[in-house]
Amino acid sequence: MPEGHTIHRLARDLNAAFGGQKIHASSPQGRFEAGAAKLNAQICDEFEAHGKHLVGHFATGDVLHVHLGLIGKFRRAKGEPVGAVRLRLATADVNWDLRGPMVCDLGSPELADKVAASVGPDPLRPKANVDAFVAAMQRRRIAVGAALLDQKVVAGIGNVYRAELLFIAGIDPETPANALDESQVRDLWDLAAQQLRLGEKLNRIVTVDPALGGHKTPRSIPAGERLYVYKRQDEPCRVCDSPIELLKVAARKMWRCPNCQGSGATQHRSSKKKSPTKAHKK
Repeated sequence: MPEGHTIHRLARDLNAAFGGQKIHASSPQGRFEAGAAKLNAQICDEFEAHGKHLVGHFATGDVLHVHLGLIGKFRRAKGEPVGAVRLRLATADVNWDLRGPMVCDLGSPELADKVAASVGPDPLRPKANVDAFVAAMQRRRIAVGAALLDQKVVAGIGNVYRAELLFIAGIDPETPANALDESQVRDLWDLAAQQLRLGEKLNRIVTVDPALGGHKTPRSIPAGERLYVYKRQDEPCRVCDSPIELLKVAARKMWRCPNCQGSGATQHRSSKKKSPTKAHKK
């Protein structure tokens, strides 16, 4: 499922394509025919993201809500629609096709408020309430690796980012969320904002410090070297060479370094020439 950086990037790209313009809307598949008819010939005011939710605002007050879910795609397209296109938005210059979304709904302005209220603070939104995140974490007795997947605790973090953020922060994913002190929780928020912002910019998740592999920029890191722990079971940690472990947290697969995120994490980091946390704070 796309994580928050993807949806924020999608909102930005849709605004570049349609913001302030009259659009043509259609539902080639037919499953959103009435909604597309209402949107057709409207002016698109703005798209925005709330975590993994995309919200489009139109001049007449109509609000489009899209959640891509596990298989949904919203991408530029050329030529005539092919296959099961739920919604096509177009101008004379560009087409965007929505396929396979979990949610594709049209409603009144209250729908936007409902979507915003359904999720916790989003690290990529300028006025996000970090205090609400801290309070939510301090109330959770569940593992921090589970709390980060709760979209009411923090919006936009999925399975990849939760594993990577906890590695960079040196936190064992099985640690109870309420066992973290406030400074750790706030640092985790700052790290999430930093990493999600980078992911939005690059349009991909890249968490590894480029210097670890001798690369100049995050964009130049090859595909197989961009992550610290996610899906790297039994491979050597990029920082300490310990084998990466696979475990389950919140009924989902989770990866960690037993050294960098275990009881010896603090000692380990101070004894190495480079730690991922320090590298990302430069």
